[in-house]
Amino acid sequence: MPKQIKMIAACGAGVNSSHQIKDAVEAEMKKRGHNVSVDAYMVKDVNEELLNKYDGYLTIAKTDLSFTPKVPVIDAGAILYRIPAMATPVYDTVEKIVKGLE
Repeated sequence: MPKQIKMIAACGAGVNSSHQIKDAVEAEMKKRGHNVSVDAYMVKDVNEELLNKYDGYLTIAKTDLSFTPKVPVIDAGAILYRIPAMATPVYDTVEKIVKGLE
């Protein structure tokens, strides 16, 4: 099994959108042969210390974090539309980052 890659997804309440992105990214990366886990959080709980524990940050909307993340930031909002043509570029971006870390 490839190295475990950990990412974070965050939305306003940390319940709905972030969990949809979590489930979709984990399932798609598994199909592509990668070991990726995603934790869901509320945007207000995302800070520099937390992000430093992860390999990537899946965002839903552009959020001012008041610091510059040291991990790749991926706009994953398109996954929520459930339109493969829109989601595929997001998955491809995630996979490119994952391959660079494995």
